[in-house]
Amino acid sequence: MADPYDCTKCEESLYGLKYILREEQPYCTKCYEELFSSNCEACSLLIGCTSKDLSYKDRHWHSNCFLCMKCDSSLVDRPFAAKDDTLMCTDCYSNEFSARCCACLKTIMPGSKKMEHKGNSWHENCFTCNRCQQPLGTKSFVQKDSNNYCLPCYEKQFAQQCVHCKKPITTGGVNYHDQPWHKECFVCIGCKQQLAGQRFTSRDDFAYCLDCFCNLFAKKCAHCTSPISGLGGSKYISFEQRQWHNDCFNCKRCSMSLVGRGFLTCKDDILCPDCGRDV
Repeated sequence: MADPYDCTKCEESLYGLKYILREEQPYCTKCYEELFSSNCEACSLLIGCTSKDLSYKDRHWHSNCFLCMKCDSSLVDRPFAAKDDTLMCTDCYSNEFSARCCACLKTIMPGSKKMEHKGNSWHENCFTCNRCQQPLGTKSFVQKDSNNYCLPCYEKQFAQQCVHCKKPITTGGVNYHDQPWHKECFVCIGCKQQLAGQRFTSRDDFAYCLDCFCNLFAKKCAHCTSPISGLGGSKYISFEQRQWHNDCFNCKRCSMSLVGRGFLTCKDDILCPDCGRDV
């Protein structure tokens, strides 16, 4: 049976020698290094019992080998960053991989707050309105010509004003007679319904929906008395101060369409030649 002061592996006596306890088991330094010591990632040599073993993600270094891969400065007791298993000091990592602020062109250091928009980055304090210089933070803003503006400044400097309400148009405006309008302000002068996105016409520089225009200004069909708009290329028949829709221009007696055909009149009626012979 081995003496309690013998090496657990080689069973050599440890009296008068340096040894290491691992899980209450003694090992001579040679056996301990063979069994438990790691090789250095940098120099590939064994990290002996007398050397400081620095580890990161199951990888090991001598303290003298634990260096930034870019500038060779020691990373011992210093913050560092890793990229694809490459260790770097924070300065080298920032210069190599960190974003640069679009305003001051300085590196945005890891851990500091970064504002991003459409692939561009800013320091939080650099992300400001180009006009009033106030921080934008998470507020709504508008970008124009690579500059950022808070909404009040953008409206004051760039937005068109509605000719009706005189307020800025920020989105969804309508242009009519080379003048800007809010959609909500561009309405029929008669019924006040919005005209954006639907057919309309004008008279004396006032805009009307088709229904209001026809009711107010269109001539009435001699047959059905409904308005004849004549808009959009619709056809109608006119004869001696009277007008008819094409579909209404029919013989009073036989209802045959008289569009493009000869016809006769009898008082207020129109007749086809056949029915007119019997009058």
